[in-house]
Amino acid sequence: MTDFTLHPLLLADCHRLGRLSATHLLLHRNAAVPWLILVPESDLGNLLDLPNAQRDSVLADCKRVSDYLTDVLGCPKVNVAWIGNLVPQLHVHVIGRSPTDPCWPKPVWGHLSAVREYTPAEVDAIRAALVND
Repeated sequence: MTDFTLHPLLLADCHRLGRLSATHLLLHRNAAVPWLILVPESDLGNLLDLPNAQRDSVLADCKRVSDYLTDVLGCPKVNVAWIGNLVPQLHVHVIGRSPTDPCWPKPVWGHLSAVREYTPAEVDAIRAALVND
């Protein structure tokens, strides 16, 4: 695939953190819950349709982010989803959840009314923890 670009809605909703081994890593702008989005370079819209090696690499990136959410941020639960109803470009949501988050135990979609912006220092710290440039 050449000339890969991220969907404009993803760019509008997220901070661009950099690259992992198989995906572009984004951080959702709403810091009310730790919500990262991984975007593989593919024209396919479904994670399960990726070639095995690429799918395994994407899942390894998801595991890396999940480990950060549990081991560093202390989230007891991690939700992982690739929905694609509004943004057709394949992307995987990896969201740290906790009984103290504003919409627990409901899903974040449609239930996250709290809004908090990340500071530039917070974005830089998350980038430094996850992205090896």
